[in-house]
Amino acid sequence: MTPLQQDDALSLAQTQPAGNVGRMKILIIEDDLETAAYLTKAFREAGIIADHASDGESGLFMGSENSYDVIVIDRMLPRRDGLSVISELRRKGVHTPLLILSALGQVDDRVTGLRAGGDDYLPKPYAFSELLARVEVLGRRKGTPEQDVVYRVGDLELDRLSHEVRRGGKEIPLQPREFRLLEYLMKNAGQVVTRTMLLEHVWDYHFDPQTNVIDVHVSRLRSKIEKDFSRPLLKTIRGAGYMIKDEG
Repeated sequence: MTPLQQDDALSLAQTQPAGNVGRMKILIIEDDLETAAYLTKAFREAGIIADHASDGESGLFMGSENSYDVIVIDRMLPRRDGLSVISELRRKGVHTPLLILSALGQVDDRVTGLRAGGDDYLPKPYAFSELLARVEVLGRRKGTPEQDVVYRVGDLELDRLSHEVRRGGKEIPLQPREFRLLEYLMKNAGQVVTRTMLLEHVWDYHFDPQTNVIDVHVSRLRSKIEKDFSRPLLKTIRGAGYMIKDEG
């Protein structure tokens, strides 16, 4: 972190009233101890409880064994790299929103991080004000109450608590990103969901990365929820986006 970023972190944190984002609890996985110290101090002064892990193995253990609202993780870590930590957390069923910090800031790098299971990606160098805002957004998304626990479209069911998806009583295993994609589509069943909406609500991406990442995930999801079933549910609306709807 540059001296300018350090000053930004401290000055912004000092202007934030304690508790302005509630008692959010985050985990920072960062091997640079000076950077980690500044971030931990700045987040805590912004009213956020911040734990720190200095390597990938420790971060994986803490992220698996404790409950956090958001995990902030560097890509390049000792003992276990950041993308490996993310993949293993997702494999273990940990759905905590993950924000990746990295000096690798090219589009391909960001896409790789998001495909590995990250929810947001912030290249270095960055302003702490932006990092704080992104963490707040991810934390609100995790804590937002929803009335419906189970979404249903025809014979397709998605349980938001157990993270199980079934169609016609048959369980359909999905990857975490596929689950979030289906969850958002089913939440908006019968309505056109645009690419921009998916980028913002499923990937927490606020600009178009100019890749086919959405098309790839929709194609994979479609093959899983429609294979061996005669009636299609997930439709591509040419020039508009996607819609999940039962027309039976």
